[in-house]
Amino acid sequence: MANPTLDIEAVRAFLRIAELGSFTRAAEAMRTTQGAVSLRLKRLEDGLGCRLVERTPRSVQLSARGAGFLEQARKLVETHDRALAAFTGARQRLTLGISDHVAGPELPALIARMNAQDPHLLIEIRIGSSGDLLQSFDRRELDTVLVRLHAGRSDGEVIAEEKFGWFASPSWQHHAGEPLPIATMPEPCGVRIMACQLLDEAGVPWTEIFVGGGVSAVSAAVVAGLGVAALSPRMLPFGAVDVGPRLGLPNLPRLPVLLHSRVTDDRSREALAALSAAFRSAVRG
Repeated sequence: MANPTLDIEAVRAFLRIAELGSFTRAAEAMRTTQGAVSLRLKRLEDGLGCRLVERTPRSVQLSARGAGFLEQARKLVETHDRALAAFTGARQRLTLGISDHVAGPELPALIARMNAQDPHLLIEIRIGSSGDLLQSFDRRELDTVLVRLHAGRSDGEVIAEEKFGWFASPSWQHHAGEPLPIATMPEPCGVRIMACQLLDEAGVPWTEIFVGGGVSAVSAAVVAGLGVAALSPRMLPFGAVDVGPRLGLPNLPRLPVLLHSRVTDDRSREALAALSAAFRSAVRG
């Protein structure tokens, strides 16, 4: 067999499948169809003369040959992108805002995915409240924001929806007859407003016991046993439990995560597509 010539986009497709564990999510990250990703992988496998991915109705796994090819594939794409960046000149910048209620423990992995998509794209990330980030986006201080649904806005692309619950430390006990102690972020946090409105509508007396400048501070208050917080399970501090059913608290709805973006260039859009696909993967588990 003649020495094969590797198609760089086919190699990229293989890497996205390996990283995301799904043809569907790889297609989302590459802004193409699942059929196109499958075709690229087949072209690569035919060229190499071996199967790289084992696909079943329930899972996608690398074959032994695929696992062995993975690191070389990464090096090939990185070398290709370095050579292209050196030829084209200055690095392009993407300014991205991520809501504190969205940026969770997966943030390093999400950043890594964007960097893997385009190592020579300069990414500037700002963490803040959804409201503040949207204002910065409207003032054109940020190219893109990844935020929670914000009252009064109907724009943005829904990336995922997450469930929420009422979480507390396992040792925390609510004293009968006393208002429910709530740990929150300050206004205009949309999760805070939503949680407090639901408590009021359900006739549950409550009081703010702690106001934190970020989700990590609110989580720390929960761990310290100060009270209850409305949080996504993805953001949970270690050992926290959902006390909503035990206390008869109102059910919290699934809240959407939206991407607002004005970028039009292919490099930034492809990096954001990789971010979106990785985030969907993290939320779905």
